[in-house]
Amino acid sequence: MPNVHVSLAHRSYDIQIGRELLAATATRCRDWCRLDTPGSALVVTDNNLADSHAATVLDSFQTDGWLVSRHVLEPGETSKSLAVAESIYNSLVELPADRETLVVAVGGGVVGDVAGFVAATYARGIRFIQVPTTLLAQVDSSVGGKVAVNHPKAKNLIGAFHQPAGVLIDTATLESLPVRDYRSGLAEVIKYGVILDADFFNQLENNLAGLCDRNLDLLESVIIRSCQLKAEIVEQDERETTGVRAVLNYGHTFAHAHETLAGYGELLHGEAVSIGMVQASRLAERLGRIDEDTTRRQVQLLEAVGLPVCAPKGPTIDELMARMRLDKKTARGKLRFVLPTRMGHVELVDGVDEEQVREVLAC
Repeated sequence: MPNVHVSLAHRSYDIQIGRELLAATATRCRDWCRLDTPGSALVVTDNNLADSHAATVLDSFQTDGWLVSRHVLEPGETSKSLAVAESIYNSLVELPADRETLVVAVGGGVVGDVAGFVAATYARGIRFIQVPTTLLAQVDSSVGGKVAVNHPKAKNLIGAFHQPAGVLIDTATLESLPVRDYRSGLAEVIKYGVILDADFFNQLENNLAGLCDRNLDLLESVIIRSCQLKAEIVEQDERETTGVRAVLNYGHTFAHAHETLAGYGELLHGEAVSIGMVQASRLAERLGRIDEDTTRRQVQLLEAVGLPVCAPKGPTIDELMARMRLDKKTARGKLRFVLPTRMGHVELVDGVDEEQVREVLAC
């Protein structure tokens, strides 16, 4: 069974990747948490998965003799709120949970983020397991320990770093994933090629048919490589103190502004990232950091897999700039951007002239 290890001293954990793994979730959790006997767990999921993937996971715990309960969220970005987090705290109290209880997130990035935030803050921190069922969550949000809820004016503004005890990726869940959600995940996959691995980007360009058709053999290799690349960055800069981890936010300064102003859930995260990557690349062009071909290749690949590359109409440039100033990379009121210097390499850039940013937003 393919395995990626995230090496973070006593916070280290494994990512297991394969097919038809959900029925063994309880066994994996016992191994990862070094439990000789069944424990207690709260399975957090959403209404789209409650009777399918989450039911399989819940059954694995019940069969293994755990004290287990379930908390079901409404699907979508609006569930990443403090009010929803409070409702999950209530379910933990009712279980009742203790310091050894596991929070098990079964779903996409929204489920993983809010469940992880609850695990990070309940009883000053309890263990949690990521069982991501969307491509975006499998290659990005389930790995690295970033957990958060949204503020009405900014995405992921209230959060913590809290590493999972393990990540279980069942690629078979991708077969039933809605097409829009699947494409959203491909944006983060493509991002890894742009920021860290030009050969990986070439592989994606050369395997368009397999990507679009959800070839599971291809996707397994794509997910493994994406997790390896993210793990390497997280190991170097777990809490974003050196700037190394910031490269993972390529396109996200633009993306989070579009996502927030469109209204949470109207623009999927990967769709916003796709638009944001193109805008960041065009900004890099204006600054003379890359040539036009680097942007063209990104646009062609993103469009080929069905992702948007143009910003939605509606928000004004002033509104977008105000939201971008809330970005976590902003320092002393000055915007900072992750920008490419060539395919496979990006840098965190300070002191970008805001007029250049406005010109990109006006395109």
